[in-house]
Amino acid sequence: MGNVNVSFAETLGKIKDMNSVNNGPSGDHEMGSHEAYAAARIPYARLHDSALKWRRTVDVHEIFPNFDADENDPASYDFTLTDAYLDTIEKTGTKIFYRLGTSIEHEIKHYGAVPPKDFHKWARICEHIVRHENEGWADGFHRGIVYWEIWNEPDLIGHQCWTGTIPEYIDLFDVAVRHLKKCFPGIKVGGPALTHVKRVEWWEAFVPYLKEKKPPMDFFSFHRYGSTTEQFTRDIAIVKDYMVECGYPDCELVLNEWNYLLGWEPKDSLIHSYRTILSLKGSAYAAAVMIACQDTALDHLMYYDVRHNSYFNGIFDRITHEPLKTYYSIFAFSDLAELGTEVKSVAEGEGIYALAAKSADGKRGALMLTNYRNEITLDGTGYAPEEVTVAWDGLGDKPMRMIVRTLDNDHNLEKTFETTVAPGAGSLTLTLPLFATVMIDFKAE
Repeated sequence: MGNVNVSFAETLGKIKDMNSVNNGPSGDHEMGSHEAYAAARIPYARLHDSALKWRRTVDVHEIFPNFDADENDPASYDFTLTDAYLDTIEKTGTKIFYRLGTSIEHEIKHYGAVPPKDFHKWARICEHIVRHENEGWADGFHRGIVYWEIWNEPDLIGHQCWTGTIPEYIDLFDVAVRHLKKCFPGIKVGGPALTHVKRVEWWEAFVPYLKEKKPPMDFFSFHRYGSTTEQFTRDIAIVKDYMVECGYPDCELVLNEWNYLLGWEPKDSLIHSYRTILSLKGSAYAAAVMIACQDTALDHLMYYDVRHNSYFNGIFDRITHEPLKTYYSIFAFSDLAELGTEVKSVAEGEGIYALAAKSADGKRGALMLTNYRNEITLDGTGYAPEEVTVAWDGLGDKPMRMIVRTLDNDHNLEKTFETTVAPGAGSLTLTLPLFATVMIDFKAE
């Protein structure tokens, strides 16, 4: 048995951007995912590994291919495909989170992962990319991109993103953030997009640097792949403690790569992970992580990945580009974000996660509820459903229309129950199979 108690009268603050992603919709317009992507109301798309789908895009060395060229000359830059890609994303209503640096390079030779020959020149190149996208430089745009991230995963074992040392990255970061903030005080600059917050050798270098040099860091970014929500909440607490220790108590925390991962090794664990990402279990995991992270110190959560050729894309089908189960988890969370204000909800029972919200005028409310445990099954079959009693109070002063929408093996958030409930308090008992997600909507009649 599970119990969920919701108090619509007790507000807790804004529903945060836990439903952002990496990358935009497919560029294949004849069978693309543009309409579904827009309908999901994704807050931000982080641009990382974009060049693995949209060639010659986003990465600094792709836009500025000859490092010896004049960084002040517009002819030294190739913005063509990057601009087309950003246009595609912006047309969906999603904002850009721009990663300056390189996509991951698995090949035997590295091109973008090599430290720039001149850190100050690299920072000036980045300055001109910002000017092009935000200030119209070189026949550019006025996109108003706020978030600019310095590099990606410089701590990755294997050096697929950074072939230099930790001190070299810190020098690059320091030069870049100071230059960009001097040029553009209104943007937010940060990094370092760590693969793992527990790499001791990394913190032993970065923490003293932050304490001593005090760079203008607006956000700290990091990554997490796992199979339980506790892995996420624990890492977020670790990063928050580090930021307070270093004198950055108000620094935004951005977890901008995440997905299900049982393990990189052995091979069976990785294959199970890929299958999970495409499954109903993957959708429940996504729902549980977004719900769990909402009530932490985290400011932004960004699912990896929406590229159709990525094994970590559980949102759109690789071939048809049609929405998969996790798409509907993102969609459901966006319904809460659209309402705007989190209200108090308490979930009891193994694997039961709940998050509730209401509109500013109090005429609408909603509860997102999921049943996630890290069981080996991918569709929840073979496990007994949970009986969950949902009780609520503080629900306005007029009758409400209650609609239950279900995400399970047979439904993609279609309506499965509807009734009118009295104002104030009430309750509902429902059957919640393993890996199912339910949205309960309340609307004033």
